[in-house]
Amino acid sequence: MTSRWTELRTRAAGIDPGRTRLHLASVATAAMLTAALLASGVRAVTGAPVTVVLFAVVLAMISNLAVQEQRLPRRRVTTALMILPAGAAATVSALLSGHRLVADIVFVLVTMVAVVVRRYGNRGTALGMAAFMAYFFVQFLHAGPADLPLLLVAAVIGIGSTFVLRCLIFTRSVDHVLDTLVRAFEARLHALARTAVTLLEAGPGGDPEPVRRAQARLNETALLVADRLDDADDADDSGDAEAADDAEGPDGSAHGRDPGGPGRCRSAGLRQWIVDTELAAERLAMAVRRSAQHGDRIPGPDRAALAEGIRAVAAATAAGTPRPMAEMLHTSATEAVEQLAERSAAGGPAARQQRIAFAVVRLADALGTTVEQAGWRVPGAEASGTVDAEIPPRADRDHGGGPALHTRQAVQVGIAVALAIVVGELISPARWYWAVVAAFVVFAGTSSRGDVLSRGWARAVGTAGGVVAGMLLAVAVGGNPVVSLVLLFACVFLALYLVRISQAMMAFWITSVLALLYGVIGQFSVQTMVLRIEETLVGGALGMLAAFLVLPTRSRTAFAEALDDALDAVGESLRSSVDRAVGRPGDGDPTARARAVATAVGTVRDRARPLEHPVSRRPLRRGVHHTVRVVAAMDHYCRLLAAQAVTAQVPGWASTLDPAAERVRANVAGLSRILDDAWGPPARRAHPPGTRAADYGVVSAEELVDAAEADAASRDGPGDGLRQRRLAAARWLRRIDQLAVGLARELCGGDWNDPDPAQPAGASVRTTGDQRSA
Repeated sequence: MTSRWTELRTRAAGIDPGRTRLHLASVATAAMLTAALLASGVRAVTGAPVTVVLFAVVLAMISNLAVQEQRLPRRRVTTALMILPAGAAATVSALLSGHRLVADIVFVLVTMVAVVVRRYGNRGTALGMAAFMAYFFVQFLHAGPADLPLLLVAAVIGIGSTFVLRCLIFTRSVDHVLDTLVRAFEARLHALARTAVTLLEAGPGGDPEPVRRAQARLNETALLVADRLDDADDADDSGDAEAADDAEGPDGSAHGRDPGGPGRCRSAGLRQWIVDTELAAERLAMAVRRSAQHGDRIPGPDRAALAEGIRAVAAATAAGTPRPMAEMLHTSATEAVEQLAERSAAGGPAARQQRIAFAVVRLADALGTTVEQAGWRVPGAEASGTVDAEIPPRADRDHGGGPALHTRQAVQVGIAVALAIVVGELISPARWYWAVVAAFVVFAGTSSRGDVLSRGWARAVGTAGGVVAGMLLAVAVGGNPVVSLVLLFACVFLALYLVRISQAMMAFWITSVLALLYGVIGQFSVQTMVLRIEETLVGGALGMLAAFLVLPTRSRTAFAEALDDALDAVGESLRSSVDRAVGRPGDGDPTARARAVATAVGTVRDRARPLEHPVSRRPLRRGVHHTVRVVAAMDHYCRLLAAQAVTAQVPGWASTLDPAAERVRANVAGLSRILDDAWGPPARRAHPPGTRAADYGVVSAEELVDAAEADAASRDGPGDGLRQRRLAAARWLRRIDQLAVGLARELCGGDWNDPDPAQPAGASVRTTGDQRSA
């Protein structure tokens, strides 16, 4: 239904939601080029060495990569503050240039401090990185006290270039950023529908993984939209007009006030449209996956009707589809599956087919409300409640006792860097710094020794590939300075564009940059590039060794902490949704609380990756994968419950809904304690013989939810759909309870049984291996 050109445009829109990576890479590259030109001017006037130019360029790059503040005012302050630790570190490093042993000892202390200050969030991370890189590069450039004034000038030039370009000139309005994000959301919805059609037509032998990946990308984009809306809402709530003008997301997009309204960019309509559409798309993806995983042989006419309906939805979300045509496609999607949705299906394959049909209808209905009709662009649109800041996971905990995460990593980094200095100098007294950088970088953004292993391996692979590519590029340009410089900045751009996607690709392009740089200055050789691989492997290996032997943070422990945070967020989301459903003020907006669950579940997925690696034992991988799926399903139902609670407010319902919700929250808390024992430290990993889920306070809330559901069904209220919304809210509460109780019972002695969240109350599906339902 879509042309190749339209399909290409749609895919392009979904590659980089909001063009965040493009914005970062473009501004960072421009800042580095600006710093190089300004520092070259200083060099021409003063006769300074080329080290001044290199120092300015490096700090321009670091100040772009390290500063991750979500709002422009904070970004400006953090970027400006980076001059202080960078200047102080450069001063100490230059003054110690003639005292090698003392300089190395201080270097180790600087790396430890740079890790410890990460506990203070994005600003601490950025300032710590500024200190580390400034100290390191002064040592690397062999600069002394005589060079210090020009080095400080170079620091101001490098960081100042970033400040001017990223914080003052290249900022974008909230309208522009949100428009591109919404287009990306629709593009990823289009991709999800296309993969769902492919899986549906493949039949029982189809691979559900592409649908799962498309669903994860859709969720990621929905969270980006919500982040931008929250940034603007926070600025509005502060009462600071300038902050409201300048509120900015992580990509550097400024949230400008609507000139036609009172300066508020929040839009309850857009937020609700994103939530409704994403949930409907998730239901479609889950229904199609379950049908494939159960091996359903759908009759030809039914399969064709379902495929036609999903294709119509896909065509409606293609880039450039006119609104009248999209509305026609929504109608076509509903009509294609209408008969299937109206059939009587008691269970089994027929019921799963009907779920797919229902999901198509729901998605078409959700898309039938345009973004404009949903309330976006309405000046001064009010949110449906107080919007919270995102609930951050609790940091620096360790279930096994002992030092906190950042303290552990500081000790690990200090030992790894000290060893890297010694071993790196033994390999090459002139190139030891590559080993030090590798040892330090493998700890960035990691939470366990499994994460360090993955990052170190990715950096080694990327470096090896970059050496080969760099040598080919250096040979191809033959020392031509103009071509080399063009390729050099192109490689820098690609490295910055891909840094948030793959550490391997970042290392690949940075190594290519080094090969070209050495070619420009006449120092390129195969031996130098091979040495680069050796030093990187040594540094990465020492970092991994320190992570495994010195105060190690086990991957299982990090996973347990993430699960604890996610289930805490589930409990808070339930409390907020129930408060809204019964008309109580509560302590937060249900939609924001539900989004906090999604964020916490994203951390769970990240922490699970080392445990799901092919080298892990199959039972371990299976258990982790199943636990993640159950927690992800809770996230799905929390968002459904929040969406219904906003519109199903009945104060008199509290007498039956409150006891049911408290029982479910107690079950979630009990599951958290069980998971802590199951995935936490080895000393607490095994349950005592005969331990039951009830011993942890996990008791099914079925009867209490039945009472709340009966109460909801018996009440009359204004609005034709109010009764259905109350029943839906009770249903989602029941699903969360079934998931919590089911997993708790499995962990206390049962098999890795996978309850199907779409089954009726009390139902469960027993499957094994890859045939488990998601």
